[in-house]
Amino acid sequence: MAKNDPYAALRFREFNIFLMLRFAMVFAWSMQFVVIEWQVYSITKNALSLGIIGLMEVIPAVSLALFAGHIVDQREKRGLLFKCLFGFSFVSIGLFLLTWPRVTEHLSTSLTLYAIYFLVFCGGIVRAFLGPTIFSLFALIVPKKVYPNAATWSSSVWQMGAVVGPAAGGFTIHLIGVHWSMCVIFGFSLFALICLSQIKKKPIMNPKIGEPVMQSLKEGILFVRNSKAVLGALTLDMIAVLFGGAVALLPIYAQDILKVGPQGFGILRAAPAVGALITMFTSAYFPLYKKAGIKLLAAVFGFGVSIIVFGLSTTFWLSVLALFMSGVTDGISMIIRQTILQLKTPDHMRGRVASVNSMFVGSSNELGAFESGLTAKLMGTVTAVVFGGSMTLITVLATGIISPKFRKLDLRKDLEEHEKSE
Repeated sequence: MAKNDPYAALRFREFNIFLMLRFAMVFAWSMQFVVIEWQVYSITKNALSLGIIGLMEVIPAVSLALFAGHIVDQREKRGLLFKCLFGFSFVSIGLFLLTWPRVTEHLSTSLTLYAIYFLVFCGGIVRAFLGPTIFSLFALIVPKKVYPNAATWSSSVWQMGAVVGPAAGGFTIHLIGVHWSMCVIFGFSLFALICLSQIKKKPIMNPKIGEPVMQSLKEGILFVRNSKAVLGALTLDMIAVLFGGAVALLPIYAQDILKVGPQGFGILRAAPAVGALITMFTSAYFPLYKKAGIKLLAAVFGFGVSIIVFGLSTTFWLSVLALFMSGVTDGISMIIRQTILQLKTPDHMRGRVASVNSMFVGSSNELGAFESGLTAKLMGTVTAVVFGGSMTLITVLATGIISPKFRKLDLRKDLEEHEKSE
């Protein structure tokens, strides 16, 4: 079923509920980030302020990541996810108030800006726990033999939320303003909570409950270091996302370079996710686990080329196309990476491995946003984007030359072993 049925994972009821929950959460989070980006740049008109948004989220996300992984492996996943969703709802309510004219008219611009940064920082704390918890819960909902198919659908839903969320952010800013856009975001966080209530509690798979924190963290780090496939995939994607973070500069392109306003901004922001979404739905019929290493290298190389084209473009629809292609290649990369992690990670270590993943890849989005904002400030927006794309190409070429074993990575054997074990 795992090999021939493109809907294998969808035949499990709780997995469908999980997909709705994930869509609601990604939609809310991505829409919120876009709305806050727009609001902060409107206040400051400073590229560096966009980078600071990413930095405020990435500091707690990275600092707490390993500890969060330890906690996730020690706790029941459904209850922990409830706490994460409540934390996100708190942040959304705070941002709703900070974009309300009746509140902001009593606050200085600087105080409003610092308060937004503080709430983004709180969101980073939530995120440190959210990623490992969802990754671990995923593995307890479907059998291992359908992990590649389930990873494809889960990534597809993630991208669907990333498509609709940013686009909705751009259009709702235009139609109802920043303040009421935050109200929509809060509504989706409540919907995620309702979905989670329909999933049963899951057993704790870790046989070492009560294990000392440092020993637990050391075990997780050593596993990632010694697994060449996992380490190679995470490192490659981290560098690519770190230097290819042109998305953080989209408000500048929309307002100052392409001059397309909030509606054009929404289209630009959604274009990468649309490309990734199409790739992911297609991959349900054409799995990517065969010759995974060379496919991952090719995908990240294509991503770098797309970023360079976007950086140099002064035509709106060419920019949209370049971002769309960056999403197509990024979608391939995401599916392969998630399949590697799910197949290579033991059940009792999923929280810790997911935490390392969040440090490598997830947090590199925000570090990439800070890097893009800083380089744009120092060398100009266009030069910064082209520089980032070029560094991505160099990284791919270096990885391909240095690690021939990674080029030959194929996941078919791992999948067959899981099928035999079940």
